[in-house]
Amino acid sequence: MAVKLSRWLKQRFPIEKTYQENLTHYYVPKNFNVWYLLGSLALFIFGLQIFTGIFLTMYYTPTAKEAFASIEFIMRDVNYGWLIRYLHSTGASFFFIVIYLHMFRSLLYGSHKRPRELVWLLGMLLYLVLLAEAFMGYLLPWGQMSYWGAQVITSLFSAIPGIGPKLTLWMRGDYTVADATLHRFFALHIIAMPLIMIFLVRLHIKALHYVGANNPTGIDLAMPMVNGKNNQIIPFHPYYTIKDLGGLAVFLLIFVVIVFFAPEFGGYFLEPTNFMPADPLQTPSHIAPIWYMTPFYAMLRAIPDKLLGVMIMAAAIAILFVVPWLDRSPVRSIRYRGWMSKVALFIFSLSFLGLGYLGLVDVTPLRTVFARIFTTGYFAFFLLMPFYTALEKTKLLPERL
Repeated sequence: MAVKLSRWLKQRFPIEKTYQENLTHYYVPKNFNVWYLLGSLALFIFGLQIFTGIFLTMYYTPTAKEAFASIEFIMRDVNYGWLIRYLHSTGASFFFIVIYLHMFRSLLYGSHKRPRELVWLLGMLLYLVLLAEAFMGYLLPWGQMSYWGAQVITSLFSAIPGIGPKLTLWMRGDYTVADATLHRFFALHIIAMPLIMIFLVRLHIKALHYVGANNPTGIDLAMPMVNGKNNQIIPFHPYYTIKDLGGLAVFLLIFVVIVFFAPEFGGYFLEPTNFMPADPLQTPSHIAPIWYMTPFYAMLRAIPDKLLGVMIMAAAIAILFVVPWLDRSPVRSIRYRGWMSKVALFIFSLSFLGLGYLGLVDVTPLRTVFARIFTTGYFAFFLLMPFYTALEKTKLLPERL
């Protein structure tokens, strides 16, 4: 019976072909290291977010009067509701940790360079949609920081000349963040954004499989088999699926420890202010978005002019899309690049982390100075890239792995 069912299915759907193209007959470089677990981890967390999100929507009420109370009901009265909620909230932060490391890995090993420009562009589109998805989901608990964070971020669009006020009104569905805003963001968060992300993930993986994966050395490999052998490449399955499962086990160990023992993570994953219901008449003393958006928020606050600050913040994300054409280095991997690229990547990483911290704390004159320095370091990494990557002396590439 099972054989007949399998034969019937194979005649109507290319299960075996899909399995071979994506696993057993998908060949990858044999020298992948721990950095190459991040793509699989991101895919796992994405699935976890969808799974937990479905259960949360069963009990969540997207109205200004009942949203906060419905979250409390999930946490206190729904069987294992607290676990589902903490898996979702902790998963969101871990999603961005993995994505930021994944993007850093691409810069480290030159995975954005030819012929993988489209893979990078699709990845940046995914990151942009993920930011929008996270921002919309951040409003849904309808706590103090959720409400006022959304109020501040949506008001930024009013700085756009001409269309700004109308665009802000359209986004909110009202003159302030209110019931209509919550309904819109809820619909976009649970339907529109996830569907767009699923579509982009599929394109991202398809483009990667078409051009082949990069590797830590950054050298091009002879992918075709010669006499049935090629000692530079190996099938993704079973070799890397086993390694990915091992990496997933370590990741899950860390993840569940955070979920069970520190789901708020000192106020970084879930802010204490957000455990108070939204009050339009009481502004918190310090308004800041969740930690994974704070680097761009720190840039915004470092600029005294509102319109210029919005432009700088938008440019910080937009410039990521042109990295493949800014990088003029003849080699891909940081292992074979000169000292200038290594110093530039270090300064960029330090600037990004510094901006992330400054976006979380109160503004002082000294912190504003540091935010401007770090913003300069962030943009200098990209704007000077065509010069230092073309001028520096690189090491000789190996002929094979």
